[in-house]
Amino acid sequence: MTHSMSDHTAGQPATPGDPEGIDPSVLDELTRLRDSIDNIDAAVVHMLAERFKCTQQVGHLKAAHRLPPADPAREARQITRLRQLAESAKLDPGFAEKLLNFIIAEVIRHHETIARSDNGTEGPEGALR
Repeated sequence: MTHSMSDHTAGQPATPGDPEGIDPSVLDELTRLRDSIDNIDAAVVHMLAERFKCTQQVGHLKAAHRLPPADPAREARQITRLRQLAESAKLDPGFAEKLLNFIIAEVIRHHETIARSDNGTEGPEGALR
């Protein structure tokens, strides 16, 4: 007896990417959840873009006034604050801290680039602001 690749025996899971044999209600729920995840991912990207617009302005202000690109005291306060927010949101505080450290490192890199440019009057790609 031969079975095609799409045949599934009772109790045997469908292969990944193969919706045959999966209860339609499960597929509907999976699609609904994935659509929500996609929307949240889009919101996260847009929020990060807005955050970086603000930090670029901070970088130009710091460069214009010859302030250092990094502010370790503020960074420490932000990490403490974000860890507390993560705990109250039932998110792993260690993960939240790693994410913020990654973002902070990128912000400092941008601030250093701005500081090296024409006293903060050029954007990261050299366009005048």
